[in-house]
Amino acid sequence: MATINPYLNFLGNTEEAFNFYKSVFGGEFAMVMRFSDTEYGATLPEEDRNKIMHIALPIGGNMLMATDCLTSMGQNLNFGNNFSISVHGDSLEHAENLFNNLSADGNIIMPFKKEFWGDYFGNFFDKFGVQWMVNYREMQ
Repeated sequence: MATINPYLNFLGNTEEAFNFYKSVFGGEFAMVMRFSDTEYGATLPEEDRNKIMHIALPIGGNMLMATDCLTSMGQNLNFGNNFSISVHGDSLEHAENLFNNLSADGNIIMPFKKEFWGDYFGNFFDKFGVQWMVNYREMQ
């Protein structure tokens, strides 16, 4: 069975927002990745390098996740694109099927493929304008 988690987008204050959410819900961050940790981090303006590329806070059986949108990367934040639905497949085949079926007649932003952080990932807007992210992590 796939799991679905909210994925939020912020304009540079993801860390502040997630420290607030952590103070409300408790727990520890499951992951914090900064843009400086990425393969292209050194090419970003200095003021963007320490911003959050990905953060995850477990809440019950779910995960609240987020990123900072960077105008230096051509990203804009508008009402309606400040969140995504993140779905994690049970297997690579399951995740590929979710990606292909949900993205049919939609607008693919990142094709589903293995990414530098090790997961298979893709994102898109479906034909109804809802933003989705499909992920699969191979267990080792």
